[in-house]
Amino acid sequence: MSAVETRPARAARETAAEPARELPCPACGRDTAHAFLYAKNRCDILRCSACGLGRAEARGFDPAAYYTDDYFAGAHADGYADYRGAEPVLRREFAREVDFIRRRVPSGRLLELGCAYGFFLQVARRHYEVAGIEIAAEAAAHCRRSGLDVATGVADEETLARFGRQDAIVMLDVIEHVPDPHATLSLCARHLAPGGAIVLTTGDFGSISARLAGASWRLMTPPQHLWFFTAESMARLGGRLGLAVESLDHPWKIVPLSLIIFQLRRMVGSRAAAPAGASRIGVPANLFDAMRVVLRKPR
Repeated sequence: MSAVETRPARAARETAAEPARELPCPACGRDTAHAFLYAKNRCDILRCSACGLGRAEARGFDPAAYYTDDYFAGAHADGYADYRGAEPVLRREFAREVDFIRRRVPSGRLLELGCAYGFFLQVARRHYEVAGIEIAAEAAAHCRRSGLDVATGVADEETLARFGRQDAIVMLDVIEHVPDPHATLSLCARHLAPGGAIVLTTGDFGSISARLAGASWRLMTPPQHLWFFTAESMARLGGRLGLAVESLDHPWKIVPLSLIIFQLRRMVGSRAAAPAGASRIGVPANLFDAMRVVLRKPR
């Protein structure tokens, strides 16, 4: 079976006029009508009619078995080409992100969820007391060998309580992976200091790129990505938790050339290898289909 539903199969489903499904929307906080859009990687992709939040109906997906060291080393088509090899480029990009955060939270305690090999935390520790949580055991162990306070596992009450109240909580391309984004953000909000901020990045499902590309959108990679956010869904999700959207933008990023080639290969079905040294070449890029959101907790 191909990753994307075949044209005849999709036409048959559309002809059948599949009715909208009533499902609980984590952004709206109630059951809403969800329209079927298409199938990708054996997952139905649905969209909330009220806020535009997309979701993948994934079954039997085990995050702990999927997010291993191989995920960062090119073994998964929807992972990273060579995360560790791209460290110099990633640190440059993370330095820009830290500068952005410092303009909103100048100092204090910072926790990163999904911190991978700790490159962001290594940059942020110059200005904050940092800690992290990472599900991939080898990546978390690498962080600890580097002197970082990083827990292996997922963000749950016990783990966040261990780290205490935070002034900034950062999720860079993480919220789309979690099973329940409302539960995760609710947990973060409870452990955020008054006046603190949650800074997150994720794909923009309402962007022109996402709408035009449909199932071929570069970030449409279920079951790795389970949620596809819009600006409206992010505002509603934050509002349910008493968090205000302080800013939302679509920033330029410095992206490793190896990752660009890796994603293009997946999209066109090519097996051509990236040239040697591509992981250490940074390319400014912006398709305006990824958003950065700052959610502020009232003082």
